[in-house]
Amino acid sequence: MTTHNTAEAVSPAQAPARTAQHRKYLMCRPEHFTVSYTINPWMQPANPTDTAVAVAQWQTLYDMYLKLGHEVELIDPIAGLPDMVYTANGGFLIDGIAYGAKFRFRERGPEGPAFMDWFRDRGYDVREPVEVNEGEGDFLLVGDAILAGTGFRSTGDSHREIGEVFGREVVSLTLVDPRFYHLDTAIAVLDPVQGVEHGGPEHANIAYLPSAFDEASQAILAERYPEAIRVSDEDGSVFGLNSASDGYNVIISPRAKGFEVQLRERGYNPILIDLSELLLGGGGIKCCTLELRGPAR
Repeated sequence: MTTHNTAEAVSPAQAPARTAQHRKYLMCRPEHFTVSYTINPWMQPANPTDTAVAVAQWQTLYDMYLKLGHEVELIDPIAGLPDMVYTANGGFLIDGIAYGAKFRFRERGPEGPAFMDWFRDRGYDVREPVEVNEGEGDFLLVGDAILAGTGFRSTGDSHREIGEVFGREVVSLTLVDPRFYHLDTAIAVLDPVQGVEHGGPEHANIAYLPSAFDEASQAILAERYPEAIRVSDEDGSVFGLNSASDGYNVIISPRAKGFEVQLRERGYNPILIDLSELLLGGGGIKCCTLELRGPAR
């Protein structure tokens, strides 16, 4: 088994051809964004936030998705829910089934029903959660398996629950660094749809930060994804892994310099978009992007 780390390079000539695939996303304009409470290490209410800057940076991301040919649906922001911009936490959807979110902290609690109402109104088959989970923040579809994070937000019981909802393999991973409190801050799914029909789950590609996980989870990731990109703490700490990929274009933080190089070496096209204002709330590109998978409108 061969593993790759930040010191190893792949020449562009060796990199496989990548194909961009159509995506459908849900986003929420951060009209009410501010940091008025602390539920993760990034949130410091004493530091001022600029809502206008947050909206402008968010708009750049929204416009880029459209430029790349993706569809973007919008959910209306609700006053008093400043974190609603982080739509990835609002649920997890496959094949038109929407597994709703049940937030750990009361400050975000009302977001769960708001997102489920939106899914229901658009024809998704909504499954209301019993267990605490924060949607695509902690659940990532890689090939045919669901990678599931726990340790800070979503509970281990939600891993069982989501497995029952979707009838798929669920791989539990334990996060140990409070800076990376959601799975989507420590893993980027680069080729989300490559599963068995594309040659097997081992070809589904990810990038991850090993130090964000306990030793058992590191071993699982190394075994399942031997060709994964392993990023440095320097790139992880600027939310470099909180990115969105269509299989070719990977939208990342402009501060994740090493990760940008690694992506180019592997044949991906990194696109740099700065969401520094939204990082003050502990969220980045992927946090603002929930993938809508399935036939519902």
